[in-house]
Amino acid sequence: MIDPEKLLQFIKNRRTIRSFQGKMISDKEIEMILEAGRWAPSASNRQPWEFIVVKNERKKQELAKVATYGRFLGNAPLVIAIIGKIYQNPKWYVQDTSLVSMNMMLMAWALGIGTCWIGSMDREKAKEILELGKNDFVLTILPMGYIEGEIPKPKNRKPLEKITKEI
Repeated sequence: MIDPEKLLQFIKNRRTIRSFQGKMISDKEIEMILEAGRWAPSASNRQPWEFIVVKNERKKQELAKVATYGRFLGNAPLVIAIIGKIYQNPKWYVQDTSLVSMNMMLMAWALGIGTCWIGSMDREKAKEILELGKNDFVLTILPMGYIEGEIPKPKNRKPLEKITKEI
């Protein structure tokens, strides 16, 4: 087991990164990130997901154009799209794929790779770019790369007592 204090500190230190070096992520690191996603929990263990690793420059630029606040993703060496397979778990595919994304983001951070959760996008256009079917849901497109520049300072968090209730 991992030391819980170290794990909590690691989670607190993770940051959203929007500026990347041009260096490509190694195949071993990509596999570790994907493997972390694969091991996310899912309702009834249905695993209603697919991962699309995007290295193609033209596709990355097209995805950047459909991401409302993620234009910078075109500068990332790698993008991983997390796709929910609606028919495999119609009630829980969003929750299941959300768990996948956090696992991937934490593994990336452990590897010194930055990422940013992109949620605001034209999902229908993203589906076209990624050549997906009507029963596929684009949860997020995660730009990934080695961190360029300073790691951002942490943002303020609401105090625990303001967001916690005991009954």
